Order: sequence, then C-alpha cells, then structure tokens
Amino acid sequence: MKSFFKLFSILILAFGIANADPISQSVNKNGYDVNLTSEKSLVMGSNVLYVKVTKDNKSVTDAKAKIKFFMPKMPGMPYMEFEDKAKLVGDKYKLDVNFSMGGTWQYQLKVKTSDGKIHKIRGSVNL
Repeated sequence: MKSFFKLFSILILAFGIANADPISQSVNKNGYDVNLTSEKSLVMGSNVLYVKVTKDNKSVTDAKAKIKFFMPKMPGMPYMEFEDKAKLVGDKYKLDVNFSMGGTWQYQLKVKTSDGKIHKIRGSVNL
C-alpha cells in the first residue's frame, strides 16, 4: 500500500510539472507596456525571467529594471525575499531569480525610464 501511495504521489507531481506553463504577465503603466515572461515554467531554485518594456509599440532599451520577490512571514516560516537587477539582453531585460521554496511569491517590479520616472508594478507568481 505504501508503494502504491508513493507511486501515485510521484505521478501526480510529474503531471503537475509537465502541465505547468511559462508565465506571461502584462500591464500598462503610465503609457508604458511592461511584460514579465519566462521561457519555462517556474521551479524551485534558479529561474530566468524577462521584462520587455515598450512605449508606442517601440522597445525601450534605456531603462533600468529591478525586481523583488517575497513571501510574507507565516506560522512556522520566516519572511523570504530575493532581489535582482535586470541586464539588457537584446530588447529585453533579463532577471536571474532563485526561489527557495514552492508557493505563491509576490513581486514588486520597478522600471526607471530615461525621463527619471520610476514605474512600480506589483503581482504574484505560483510555483
């Protein structure tokens, strides 16, 4: 019976991982379109995310972007946080993010445009 339960658990986990989709979240903030994407589904550990910023359908490549992912303190678990500054790769900003555990992670994305304005975007992702 224990072997059956272990096999069933592994199959459910594998099915969940196989059906997980990459993230794609978009928002319009102060005339800028900001898209947060990943090429693969998010996992515990290292992940690569991309931020694409456009204005009037033209890529913005002279901005600075940084992101903070966090998970609030819960009973038996401390507050967790991970921050990264984006690096421009082509017309997107690349972020290397390390999630220390599964669950819902909230984020605050800040994009500073060449006019000196900081555009703050909030959202969440699930692992």
